[in-house]
Amino acid sequence: MKKHGSNLDPANRFEKLHRVVTPEDLNQLAPDDELLSGPDRAIEYFADQSESILSENQSPDIPFRYSINPYRGCIHACAYCYARPTHEYLGFNAGLDFETRIVVKHQAARLLRERLSQKSWTVEPIVFSGVTDCYQPAERKFRITRECLEVAVECRQPVGLITKNALIVRDLDLLQDLARDNLVHVFVSLTTLDRELAGTMEPRTSTPAARLRAIEALSQAKIPVGVMTAPIIPGLNDSELPQLLASARERGALAAGYTLVRLPLTVAPVFEEWLHRTQPSQAEKILGRIRETRDGALNTTNFRERMKGSGLIAEQIKMMFQLFRDREGLARSLPEFNCSVFRRPKPDNGQMWLF
Repeated sequence: MKKHGSNLDPANRFEKLHRVVTPEDLNQLAPDDELLSGPDRAIEYFADQSESILSENQSPDIPFRYSINPYRGCIHACAYCYARPTHEYLGFNAGLDFETRIVVKHQAARLLRERLSQKSWTVEPIVFSGVTDCYQPAERKFRITRECLEVAVECRQPVGLITKNALIVRDLDLLQDLARDNLVHVFVSLTTLDRELAGTMEPRTSTPAARLRAIEALSQAKIPVGVMTAPIIPGLNDSELPQLLASARERGALAAGYTLVRLPLTVAPVFEEWLHRTQPSQAEKILGRIRETRDGALNTTNFRERMKGSGLIAEQIKMMFQLFRDREGLARSLPEFNCSVFRRPKPDNGQMWLF
C-alpha cells in the first residue's frame, strides 16, 4: 500500500461541483476509477507553464523576500502541511491531490538565469522551499533544485534551503562551492525522533535518523546548517523539544528555530482525519491544546502571531524552546550572506546581454 498523510478528497473551495461516492454509485464505477483508489492512489506529474520563478513575500513573519518553489504539491504527504490549500488554485484538492498530483517547474533554472541577468535584479538571498519541499522525492527524478543551484554557483547568488529530506546531501558539491563564499544557509526540519510517528505524520520523507545524518554531513562539509523544530504540535511532539535540539546540536547544527502548527482552511479537516485515524486516544486532547494556542480556533491569520500562537500553552512552548536552545548553544544566527561577489550570468548562447 502506498503511504499517504490524508485519506480525504476534500472539496475544492473554488469549485462548484465535487464528486462524492455514495453506496448506490459503487456498482457503477470501474475498478480503476480514482474515487475507488483511495489511499493507493498513484503519483502523477504535470508540467508547470509559468514564465516566472521567483515568489516575492511581504509577510513580517517570514525572514526573506524572495523564494523558489520548484514543485507545487508535495509527495512528503505531511498531514499538517500548511501549503495544502495552495493546490486548490490549480483545480486540485488539498487532500490526496496535494500528495499525488505534483506540478513540476521544468523551466525553473532557465527562468532563474533570466531573472538574475536582468539589471533590475538587486542581489539578495533567495530561499528554496518557502512553500513545498525542494528535495521531495520528485527531485530524484527531475533534478530541478540541483539545476537551480548550478545557476546560483555560476552567478555567486546567495541562497537558503529548507528541507526535511536527506536527499540534500546529494548536492554537497554545489553547497560546498557556495559555502566557500558565505553564499548558503541550510535548515533541516526535525519534528520528532520517533520513527513510527514520523512514518505516519510525514510518510514519504526521510526518517528522523536520516535527517540527523544529513545535518552531520552538511556540518562536516562546512556548510552552515541549522535545525527547524517545526511544526510543534501541542500534546503530540512538544515534549520532544529538548531532545530534538540536543540531537541536532550533537550532529553539528549551529542555530535553531521553531513554529507552532498552523491549520488554515482545508488543512484542518485533513489533519483532524489523520489525528483521529492514527492517534485516536489523544486526538481530542491535541485538538484542544491547539485551540488553546489559537484563541479557541484551529488557526489564526494575524501577523506576528500565526507562527507562534498565543496564550499560556504557546508561551510555555516558547519558553521551553528558548531555554533548551540557549542551553545547547543554538541561540545564534548562521553567518551573514555575502552579496558582494554576485555576477550576472551569460546567456545560454554565450553572447553578452544587450539590455
